[in-house]
Amino acid sequence: MPQTLSISYIVFLIFNIIYLILLTVIILSWIPIFDIRKEPLASMHKFYNLIMTPFRSIIPPIGMIDISPIFAFLLLQLLENVILRILAQLGL
Repeated sequence: MPQTLSISYIVFLIFNIIYLILLTVIILSWIPIFDIRKEPLASMHKFYNLIMTPFRSIIPPIGMIDISPIFAFLLLQLLENVILRILAQLGL
């Protein structure tokens, strides 16, 4: 009999996919041979910009270093923990 996925596990997977996309775009931005205009990087970059734009408007870069991804990861982890605790309390 197949096991069903719990809502908590699905939320956990979604957040891990988001982390993976963000981390991939960050790492590939350091490597100049990758063209972000080609798929699948273009879609990942659009998603990255969707998440990072609010952080970049609040947190300016320090010299040539953009530290806004650090705060994005921290806020996403906080949001994930809050959602997972709520779901755990509801028994989901």
